[in-house]
Amino acid sequence: MASICLRNRFLCTFVFIFFGFLGLITSPAEAAIKKYQFDVQVKNVSRLCHAKPIVTVNGRFPGPTIYVREGDRLQINVTNHAQYNMSIHWHGLKQYRNGWADGPAYVTQCPIQTGSSYTYDFNVTGQRGTLWWHAHILWLRATVYGAIVIMPKQGTPFPFAQPYRETKIILGEWWNVDVETFVNKANSLGLPPNSSDAHTINGKPGPLFPCSEKHTFAMEVEQGKTYLLRIINAALNDELFFAIAGHNLTVVEVDALYTKPFTTQAILIAPGQTTNVLVKANQASGRYFMAARPFMDAPVPVDNKTATAIFQYRGVPNTVLPSLPQLPNPNDTSFALSYNKKLRSLNSPNFPANVPLKVDRKLFYTIGFGKESCPSCINGTRFVASLNNISFEMPQVGLLQAHYFNLKGVFKTDFPDRPSTVFNYTGAPLTANLGTSTGTRLSKIAFNSTVELVLQDTNLLTVESHPFHLHGYNFFVVGNGIGNFDPAKDPAKYNLVDPVERNTVGVPTGGWTAIRFRADNPGVWFIHCHLELHTGWGLKTAFVVEDGPGSDQSVLPPPKDLPPC
Repeated sequence: MASICLRNRFLCTFVFIFFGFLGLITSPAEAAIKKYQFDVQVKNVSRLCHAKPIVTVNGRFPGPTIYVREGDRLQINVTNHAQYNMSIHWHGLKQYRNGWADGPAYVTQCPIQTGSSYTYDFNVTGQRGTLWWHAHILWLRATVYGAIVIMPKQGTPFPFAQPYRETKIILGEWWNVDVETFVNKANSLGLPPNSSDAHTINGKPGPLFPCSEKHTFAMEVEQGKTYLLRIINAALNDELFFAIAGHNLTVVEVDALYTKPFTTQAILIAPGQTTNVLVKANQASGRYFMAARPFMDAPVPVDNKTATAIFQYRGVPNTVLPSLPQLPNPNDTSFALSYNKKLRSLNSPNFPANVPLKVDRKLFYTIGFGKESCPSCINGTRFVASLNNISFEMPQVGLLQAHYFNLKGVFKTDFPDRPSTVFNYTGAPLTANLGTSTGTRLSKIAFNSTVELVLQDTNLLTVESHPFHLHGYNFFVVGNGIGNFDPAKDPAKYNLVDPVERNTVGVPTGGWTAIRFRADNPGVWFIHCHLELHTGWGLKTAFVVEDGPGSDQSVLPPPKDLPPC
């Protein structure tokens, strides 16, 4: 099946939908081993009247979709033919005890060097829904990304009406110039890199851009039928609104976790997040634009252009002009806050929300920007980003290897549970010398302990929204708010009944978000802002979750083909 998927995604989609229906009436089958071959290779691609070589998987942009069923085992052999070192992250897969398959370079592995291969071998246990994969080194995920579709176990229906068909909608960004070249140049000058030249839907910007008539994604629908859209935000630096003209969207899942269904005219989706929606083709037969454009409610420049694709009723000629949806305003904070409040766990008997009610470890991390001396830079300084005023320094060997083999001098486990200095985090902008330190400092977490982490945005240089991703775990978003977190009053407002569960969460501009999880997955797990710009500036750290006492509660031995450092 994997080889069919690589050759013909439409056939593969049909086959998996067919088996999805078949699974409702057949007995459960043995777990399967699904094998994929990923060849990382450079290919010339043209968009917006510009052609350039890009790094791809199997020559495709976006890359191939991985289809798998809950309970299956995946073996994905990645062979690197490109000039860059490569690693691939399977975003949202828990990788229980098996951080070796997680993928972030210099965290759980050293990268796959040019001419080398590595097989990511892992089980898909207790998860179903839409996730995605992407490069996790440099800015290569600008073009190296694709979808992961996990079908429920055979005999297990969706907890919502079975859709007629399903389609993947992968939102991305496009630059006309070589991404690695301009990022390196910007870093050497101490400047932020340029915003992208376009947003894309399934790799295509749509007809509002030059030379893009043939670079437009279209999906054909039948009157009266219901469709499942698996929406992924693979953009590097932009939270995005998405809507379909004239049609409501019913949200049923985020980050491969079912939600209480609710209907909305638009969704908000941050980099790293996925959202499944149902849409019914119940309007007058015609052509309707699907559209995506950024949300930004801070004084930060973004690519504010709109990507479009076409939602086209069967039998309607291509000469009919599509209508555009009414997207929220780019700085519509109230929509963002109210939308996120509507997200609730399904919390049904089959899919309970096991929220930790007792907390063993409370963490409070401030998010900030700063500047450090850079004599060769234009202004003599360059930007850094920090958690608790510590900008993370990447090691030259994998943190998981250092932990597993007890290598000394690679990292320290003294990351502070709270900032050393308490201040008015979201008050007037602070631009003085902030004394940001750098280091490879991690936080050690006891196995099976319950953790509450409050992420607090600050006005160190500027406030901004930050989507944070925790590897190896899902977590419950028990609270959020604008302004400074108040430990005396805010926890009383937490939702501990049906908070949304996910793997990537937005910290609101000038506000805070509280998450809870049980640390039952031993290993070294990266936590970072999923805006590539901020990650590169140091807005990241990692948790070292200790082994448990049981024989099945410790990190598995590394695979024999783990890339050397």
